[in-house]
Amino acid sequence: MRLARALEEKLMDVRLRDKLIAEGKITREQVKDYLQKIEDAQKNATFTEGDQDAE
Repeated sequence: MRLARALEEKLMDVRLRDKLIAEGKITREQVKDYLQKIEDAQKNATFTEGDQDAE
């Protein structure tokens, strides 16, 4: 993984995102743009019997 991509993913990490927005280090618009450009990985998901509502 390239360093620039790793740093971008760290900025958009859901565990840090709200804190970084509050500190003004990233904007909600940046988060929105990032979420729109990432690919949907739902096809890689594995569901178990307890996840019947998720299907």
